[in-house]
Formats: sequence, C-alpha cells, structure tokens
Amino acid sequence: MDAQPVLYYDVAYPESLSRWLIFVKWLLIIPHLIVLQILGFVLYVTTFIAWWAILFTGRYPRGMWDFAMMTFRWQARVNAYYALQRDEYPPFGDADYPVRFEMAYPERLSRGLIFVKWLLIIPHIVVLMILGFAAGIVGFIAWWAILFTGRYPRGMFDFVVGVSRWGYRVATYYLLLTDAYPPFNMDQPAMPASTMVPRPTF
Repeated sequence: MDAQPVLYYDVAYPESLSRWLIFVKWLLIIPHLIVLQILGFVLYVTTFIAWWAILFTGRYPRGMWDFAMMTFRWQARVNAYYALQRDEYPPFGDADYPVRFEMAYPERLSRGLIFVKWLLIIPHIVVLMILGFAAGIVGFIAWWAILFTGRYPRGMFDFVVGVSRWGYRVATYYLLLTDAYPPFNMDQPAMPASTMVPRPTF
C-alpha cells in the first residue's frame, strides 16, 4: 500500500494581539459552538457509514471525507481563535483563515485497521492528557502576556500549536480519515505542495 497522507497543521504567528479581545473571545465563539455541535453529530454518523464503506471497498467515500475535513478545519479555526492565537473572527464555513489544516485524500485505506485504531491510539491519549494540562498552563500565562504586552510569547505559541497538531493527527487517524499512524512528536514535516489543496497563504 502506498504511503498514507499526513495531516499538516499550522497557525500563522501574529506579531500583535488585541488586549481587550482576550476578555470576550469565549463569548464570541458561542454561535460557532452551536453549529459545530450539530456538525460533530453528523460527522459521527458519516464516520459510521464510512466504516462500512472502508470494510467493503477499502475507500472512504470522497464526499464524506471532504465533509469531515471541512468540519475539522472549522473546529481548528475556532480553537485557534479561542486559544488566543489569532484575533480574526473565524468564518462560518470553509472560508480563508490564517490556520492551515490540510491532508491529501487517501485513495485506499486498510480494512483491518478500522477494527483496532481505537486501541492503537491509547498511548497517544495518555501523552496528550499530560500535554493538554501543560498547554492549559501555558495558555494561562499567555493570557497575561497578551494583556500586558499585546504579544503571545513565540515559544509558548509554538508549543500550543504543536500540542494541537499532535491531537488533530490522532483524531483524524481515529476517525478513519487516514491510515498514517500519528508520530509521537509535535513536529511539522515539509509539506509536499503538489499533493495539497491550495489554502490561505501565510
């Protein structure tokens, strides 16, 4: 089987951030959360259908795969906004935003892996629980840094992006969008532009 596509996730680093938006971003995303709750339910339904499609055909139906990726991109943009990484209000839908969330469509998927992916991600879940706690502390410190300086410290910013990248790779693997087993790191490999759908230029 050919090498499976890898998820590429990144957030463009902002040189400055609003000091007052940090007080209200949690409130402003409520409309997004309502829509994403509905999309999340639909996603689990389509994933159930895709499970059977992969079992019998070895393929994830393209329309359902595109819907799943759209939902993930929307969620990633909202999360980046809520996590204080960007000040631009996230769009409703799949419009441009300074967050990259890309993966090439896999032409074939393993019929056997659909039975064990939930088991194979357990080590990742344990590590991500620890990293998520650390990211929460970093986010708290960054809130104060933005309040006093208008900037998100770059090292902290990259750490939070890296934790998110790791988590999204695990999620896309678990939800059958790829067979590429998530690496145990936060690194972003070089992006092969020829295989990716064009997205916003950073």
